[in-house]
This record gives sequence, C-alpha cells and structure tokens, in this order.
Amino acid sequence: QVHLVESGGGLVQAGGSLRLSCAASGRTISTYTMGWFRQAPGKEREFVAGISWSGSSTYYADSVKGRGTISRDNAKNTVYLQMNSLKPEDTAVYYCVAGRGINDRIIRSYEGYDYWGQGTQVTVSS
Repeated sequence: QVHLVESGGGLVQAGGSLRLSCAASGRTISTYTMGWFRQAPGKEREFVAGISWSGSSTYYADSVKGRGTISRDNAKNTVYLQMNSLKPEDTAVYYCVAGRGINDRIIRSYEGYDYWGQGTQVTVSS
C-alpha cells in the first residue's frame, strides 16, 4: 500500500503561485508513475500532470501547460507540483496519485492510478 498526503494548498490571488507537495509512505514510489488530478465543485475530476518513475518524462494538461511543473524526489518519496500564474479556474481540490501506467493515454486517465491522496484545496481569488 502507498499512502499519499498532499500539502501546500491554500488561498492565493490570481497571478500568484503555489507549490503542492505529496509525501508518500508505506512503500517507495521510485517505481511508480506519479501524478496530480483536480476536481472543482460540480465538475468532473481532471488530469493535471504526470511524471514517469525516473522523472525523465512529464505530461501536462493543456490547461496548465507552461504554468505547471511536476517534479519528484525519489530519495524523499515526495512529488511536487509548482503552479504559477494561477487563475480562478484553477480553483479545485488537488489530488496526488500513484500508479503503474507507462503510456500517455493511461497516465492521463484516472484509471491509470491505484492510490489517491485525500486532496488539498487550492482557491484562487480574482
């Protein structure tokens, strides 16, 4: 079992930045594809970003491309999501995920992940 705990969410003004962290425990994440999803009120859960087990490949939703950076530190069993130039439409609960997906379609799908954190709220005010 992989236990994921997100942190770093909060209230930020439009144009600001946040760095979300995801601390894993129970098992090393070094062999897992890691990612971030988000869900806004009344909307479906959506993929935000993903990173391969080695960190050599990253994947982004078009909505955050150029503004978001996913990274990982396998030695610390932690994954990060740096979000810049935040917009009100980025407001959502952000979830950290771990899975075994290795191709683009699976990595961008919630079906590609076996473990989910509880989420951290990000609110962007206009």
